[in-house]
Amino acid sequence: MSDRRTGLVLSQAYVEHLTGPDHPEQPARVTAIARRLETEGLVERAVRIEPRSATDEEILRCHAADYLALVKEEVGEGQARLSTGDTRVSARSLEIARLSAGGVLAAVDAVLGGRVANAFAVVRPPGHHATPDRGMGFCLFNNVALAARHAQAEHGVERVLICDWDVHHGNGTQDIFYEDGSVLFFDTHQHPLYPGTGLAAERGRGRGEGLTINCPFPAGAGHKEIVGAFRDVLVPAAEAFRPELVLVSAGFDSRIDDPLGGFRLTDDDFAELTGIVRGIADDHARGRLVATLEGGYNVEGLASAAASHVRALMR
Repeated sequence: MSDRRTGLVLSQAYVEHLTGPDHPEQPARVTAIARRLETEGLVERAVRIEPRSATDEEILRCHAADYLALVKEEVGEGQARLSTGDTRVSARSLEIARLSAGGVLAAVDAVLGGRVANAFAVVRPPGHHATPDRGMGFCLFNNVALAARHAQAEHGVERVLICDWDVHHGNGTQDIFYEDGSVLFFDTHQHPLYPGTGLAAERGRGRGEGLTINCPFPAGAGHKEIVGAFRDVLVPAAEAFRPELVLVSAGFDSRIDDPLGGFRLTDDDFAELTGIVRGIADDHARGRLVATLEGGYNVEGLASAAASHVRALMR
């Protein structure tokens, strides 16, 4: 496959969500990734995808109207953090959160429209902790969940796989799809660790029963546990589910030496994980895969892992 068929969402605008000095979810995260991708020639080899702003209608596919109104009110009032949880905000945070979600939606459009085969959206703020009615864990809107709903509403996709290798459990994504039979949610994460959810016994409910798959591991877990779970648990689950689109919550705080996590994945491990999910996409979804940035707080380690991920998408 030509490497010209990997799309990248990159925008200097993402630095305008200001979180304050010494906050781990800092603007330098996206600038470090962009610099590394540029230095390695990966931007030149990719197709650039311009982000856009997600509309209220699109956000309301996953979030409650009262919550969206609260975000508008509190950001508009100049609050320093959302009242719903540990998410700092600044004057342009609502605007940039819309652009973060919309960047992932633009990537979905590019992939499902055939412009690119796969894509990586280097966006912030991240999204996987945002529940239908609560912003938390540095997240305002659930980017990956909005992407799944967009693919279903606008492109007629019926079955979506969301896999999450962030060191923290994607509780918001789980909540949104817990009773949904059209989305398979697979998550490896450190436990116990924030936000405290994601036990193996949490498997979905109703039409979604069995379609939430959590693989919690203790601090110190690495290739054997996490890559093993993707190979031994996710691959057969995807074989049974047959997704038409693969979405990845690509959190690189599961990398060794991240200050907020205790996993020990290496850059080569992220390349291997990317190869596994690409294989699933190739087998079931005509290669259609979109990854979106979640965590990763050792800035140089984040940039290195993200570059490994992009190189693997381009193979």
